[in-house]
Amino acid sequence: MNLEKVIFGFFIVLAATLNFGFFVGEVDNPLHHDIYELFAALVVSLIATVLKLGDRTQIGAVQLSTSLVADLQLIAAAMMWGYAVHVSATGLTPELTSSIVSLSGGALFANVVSVVFLIAETIMQRR
Repeated sequence: MNLEKVIFGFFIVLAATLNFGFFVGEVDNPLHHDIYELFAALVVSLIATVLKLGDRTQIGAVQLSTSLVADLQLIAAAMMWGYAVHVSATGLTPELTSSIVSLSGGALFANVVSVVFLIAETIMQRR
């Protein structure tokens, strides 16, 4: 068993599940989306990205790119949430919540693609 692959697999699946937990709920209702879950999804996604930096394979490059996409979208969602709560006079409106959840959905799709490639890489490995 390759411990490095186990750790990376753990973090990429954890990032996907945390992101899914944030994503689920009424898209425009801020009560259905916890900021701490978004923060946890972002932190775990960043950890998964750092873990993939040393991989020199083609699948590793694709997994790195999907992790970067997820990171960018989660960072944008967190910045939008921060703007809505701390800068905007209107606060967290249903429209802003929808945008934040949509960005999280894009990151979730990138996480799913990364998990699919992780499974494909595992299946292709020979013993």
